[in-house]
Amino acid sequence: MADRIYRAVLASRVRSQLAYPMSFGLEMLAQAFVQAGELLVILVLLGRVHEMGGFRAPEVVLIFALSGISFGLADLVVGQLDDLPRWIRTGEFDVLLLRPLPVLAQLITADLQLRRLGRVLVGAVVLVVVLGSAPVQWSVPVVALLVGTPMVGAVIIGSIWVATCSVSFWIIEGRELANAFTYGSTLSTAYPVTIFGPWLRRLLCFVVPGAFVAYFPVLAVLGRPDPLGLPHVLRYAAPLVAVAAVAVAWSVWRAAVRHYQGVGS
Repeated sequence: MADRIYRAVLASRVRSQLAYPMSFGLEMLAQAFVQAGELLVILVLLGRVHEMGGFRAPEVVLIFALSGISFGLADLVVGQLDDLPRWIRTGEFDVLLLRPLPVLAQLITADLQLRRLGRVLVGAVVLVVVLGSAPVQWSVPVVALLVGTPMVGAVIIGSIWVATCSVSFWIIEGRELANAFTYGSTLSTAYPVTIFGPWLRRLLCFVVPGAFVAYFPVLAVLGRPDPLGLPHVLRYAAPLVAVAAVAVAWSVWRAAVRHYQGVGS
């Protein structure tokens, strides 16, 4: 029953956006330009240096492409959580609690924005182009990695999104803090972690697992050693990290909802 409700809601969201194809196309193009602008920044930097953190231009762009697809998919699915502070502040969140449906699922399906696929499309195009010049050692496992990495990365970023947005239950105006981890992840995951300082590298590898979105999988795809000297197994650990990230995000979300006492309290 619940599945049919969600499918009906999502279908209505899609139809409402596709009803105005010109507007939808322009919004999607705007998202694509944002992603392309971030790529331009990387290309300008690579035009001035031969390597970035020990990685050559095609290798850096490969990380960017996989990261961009992952972020775009996560933004499409859970980006609506950015409005959570408003739902809490206005009391609309109380309405969700009264419905016999999971609250998180209601929020996720509240405002699906297909325009966010613009980021995904740019990342996919860049991925196809860069694979022609990157030193990829082709094999069945490598193809599986290239196909699965964006989906696994989206799960990791989506989990970070859920966990950090949950802070809004304690800090009503906590959107900026959450954005530092969600939209800030476009910076931390689109570059080799080797360009960051030691403390930030440890944060991205072992606390907020941004390095598992693209950096470690790309090491496996390229078949090259990790400049940081970290264990070889980490390059294949992204699926396990995604499972752990989902578990942590779900625990944080449940604790946050239990903490919530209503807008009038």
